[in-house]
Amino acid sequence: MRRNDRKIATGALLVGVIALVGIFLLDGQQVTSTRDESADSVSFKGATKPARPSRYYAAEPSRHVEQFPFDPNTADSTQLLRLGLHPWQVRNIYKYRAKGGIYRRKEDFARLYGLTVKDYRRLEPYIRISADYLPAATLVGERPRLERDTVRYPVKIKETEHIVLNTADTNDLKRVPGIGSYYAKEIVRHGQWLGGYVSVDQLDEIEDFPQEAKQYFVIEHAQPQQLNINRLTLQQLRRHPYINYYQAKTIVDYRRLHGDIHSLQDLRFSRDFPPEAIRRLEPYVTY
Repeated sequence: MRRNDRKIATGALLVGVIALVGIFLLDGQQVTSTRDESADSVSFKGATKPARPSRYYAAEPSRHVEQFPFDPNTADSTQLLRLGLHPWQVRNIYKYRAKGGIYRRKEDFARLYGLTVKDYRRLEPYIRISADYLPAATLVGERPRLERDTVRYPVKIKETEHIVLNTADTNDLKRVPGIGSYYAKEIVRHGQWLGGYVSVDQLDEIEDFPQEAKQYFVIEHAQPQQLNINRLTLQQLRRHPYINYYQAKTIVDYRRLHGDIHSLQDLRFSRDFPPEAIRRLEPYVTY
């Protein structure tokens, strides 16, 4: 390479270096200047200057909140904004109404998303729900009371009233407090098995019978079915609930050895007929 060429190359390189250094110095001054201007926007020798508004956030202008009666079912966006609601809350109200939602009570408006207790208490005195948005059932008036099904749900008798035990059917028995379908059927079934009741205390022979129900029953003109113990066979005698197998056999054996029985006292010497058994069976036998 010739000497002149080397000088030209060296000079070009030097010019390029100087240009780069100059660009770097100029950028540094611009950044410093920008920072100084930013600081000056806040304070300058103790004097406060208003800060520049951010170009990334839009400050919402201050609004004058008004208070006036409104119906949340019909109020337009202008009215809702005047009441102090945010635009996104107004949009939620419009979406709710567009889907068929109805504010039927003041309390329904409290469900608005983002509404604070303070805001609701401020607006609550001014909420007016039009009668057009109430349920149509309010036009019908009070529904007539349905008549009580006295067969399935009979009216219970009072404490001063009574039921004749031997003549009552299941419907009559279910009118007694504490007696339902089950015990009504059991009372009838047990009475038929006995041949008729002679005492209210015989209801105790029904398992778990409610004691408080006994006060509502009375016995009138008891005429139980009677067994002729001098004519019935052992199997026939056993059918009665007050005669077991051994008692029936004692009766048959006595008849075979001594003839007809004239009174249950004839059997009092048998261990199968204690006084209590004789007393209980006496109304149901004949000779």
